[in-house]
Amino acid sequence: MTESLPLQAITFDLDDTLWDNHGVMVATETGHYAWLDEALHEWLSQDGRSFSQRFVEQFPLDCFERRRRALASAHPLRRGDFTWLREQALREMLREYGLDPATAERWARAAMARFMELRHRVAPHPEVEALLTELGRHYRLASITNGNVDVQRLALGRHFPVAIAAGEIFAPKPDPRPFLAALARLGASPARALHVGDSWREDVEPARRLGMRVAWISPHVDDLPLPPGIHRLDHVRELPALLRRLGQKAPP
Repeated sequence: MTESLPLQAITFDLDDTLWDNHGVMVATETGHYAWLDEALHEWLSQDGRSFSQRFVEQFPLDCFERRRRALASAHPLRRGDFTWLREQALREMLREYGLDPATAERWARAAMARFMELRHRVAPHPEVEALLTELGRHYRLASITNGNVDVQRLALGRHFPVAIAAGEIFAPKPDPRPFLAALARLGASPARALHVGDSWREDVEPARRLGMRVAWISPHVDDLPLPPGIHRLDHVRELPALLRRLGQKAPP
């Protein structure tokens, strides 16, 4: 790897790189499931139908999680397509609850619409908007995520002319294909690109194997030496300083 080569492109992971994702996922997971239980109960009541248990009593949230894992094992190509796994699991459970197939499908889709609304209530770090604006003046930018956030639904989406949803192309990271797809669309070689992400397995290792440089967002770890081309940062706000250290163009 040649650290001195001028960079042409920077690719970014999204969750836990450009925003903190844990709270978003907790609120999304519990919020859409509670919405489904309440809305379904109200609809059944208005329709004059009653069940011995409410949906969430028959299928607690941990049952939903187990169902998704089982589906991922049964459909390995879909293991990274979290939207499909969720909707399929809901459809199955709603049918087992007693709904006919068409009604189960309608409610599963409605629950996933609620899920996606909540899922996109992310709060990017305060520095991110200005950072991406300045980086976009010097580099071609792309996002590569295993999550099911559609970055084009966010204000930040305007900074990413290339956005790869790795699970939806049946090649979730650490598969190299989402990185190669992003680089091809950006018109950049791995040696002239930097990837920014928080996961050692899903971001650092695959990008490094391709010959990309990596900014690893990993606070609260020790200072053990890292392999060449990997640079640890506490926060994405430190990226401009890293670029300057590498002799690359950087925001002021």
